[in-house]
Formats: sequence, structure tokens, C-alpha cells
Amino acid sequence: MPIAEIKKHTETKMDLSIEAFKHNLTKIRTGRANPAILDTVHVDYYGSMLPISQVANVSLLDSRTVSVQPWEKGMGAKIEKAIRDSDLGLNPSSMGDLIRVPMPPMSEERRRELTKIVKNEGESAKIAVRNLRRDANEAIKKLVKDKLASEDDQKRLETDVQKVTDRHVIAIDQLVAAKDQDIMAV
Repeated sequence: MPIAEIKKHTETKMDLSIEAFKHNLTKIRTGRANPAILDTVHVDYYGSMLPISQVANVSLLDSRTVSVQPWEKGMGAKIEKAIRDSDLGLNPSSMGDLIRVPMPPMSEERRRELTKIVKNEGESAKIAVRNLRRDANEAIKKLVKDKLASEDDQKRLETDVQKVTDRHVIAIDQLVAAKDQDIMAV
């Protein structure tokens, strides 16, 4: 694998790690309502398990309530049961065709617990980025060993990969800080 390709491949993988981290952060709920909280909930739709967003319109009613409007009449009860059975701790209520999902207020203790979870997720994302840096450095060392690249190329690439790694670690830290602030906001 050529040197430029190693750098590009590493940066792409690091970007994917950050995207995965962002996706994991959406699963951690804050005090405010967010339609993305129901992305992980699947409902039985004629024998196949589909995300709620594929069988209903999910939107916000207010800052603490998510509304779910099924596209078919008979799906309301199934969606309500799926939300109640999920591990999100939500208690939906039906109002005709509309299902209201209020977000319960969080205690101070629960907020602190969630910030610890966010920090652990951030640390896992940083470890993934650092592992990608290690893999890139090992790849360039192999090229030098096989005499396909010079030691100057190795130093240059290691410096470039370190800069990319630093940039991604800073981005992860910023995401963690933003989520912490979001969780601790009352």
C-alpha cells in the first residue's frame, strides 16, 4: 500500500470512528426530548422488525415530549408496546392516533451517571483512533523494512498521522464536553 494511501485510509477510518461515536451519543438521552432516541426501537410490522421511523412519523411536540404518529391505524398499540418494552425507560400514552412519549425529568444522580457513560464512550472512541494510528505506523514501518519507502518518508508519515490523530482526539473531546453540558443542563 503506497504511503499516500496509508494516510488517506487511516484518516477515513478515524472519521468513521467519530461518526460511530456520534451515533452512540444519540442513544444517551438528555433531559430534553429528541426524536433520535427512538431510533433503536423496532416494532413488528407484518412479521418483520422495522425501526419506528419506518412505520410512523416521529417528531417533537415540545421540549420534553416526542410524538409518534403511525401511518396505519392498527400500528398504534404495537408501537406503544415496543416503546414500553424497550430499555429506554419511557412510558408512552395514546391519544387517538397520536402516541405521546414524555421524557421523564432526570435526577442529579442520574445526570452524573450519564456523564460518566459519555466519558467512557469518548475514551473508547479515542482508543479506536489511537489503534488506527498504530496500524498506520506499523504499515509504514513494514514499507521501510521492505525497502519500498525511505526513513524520511516514515518520519514524515508518522508526523502527518499524529497530526490527524490529534485532530480527531480533539474532536472527540469537544463532542464529550458538548454532551456533558447538554446532560447537566436542567
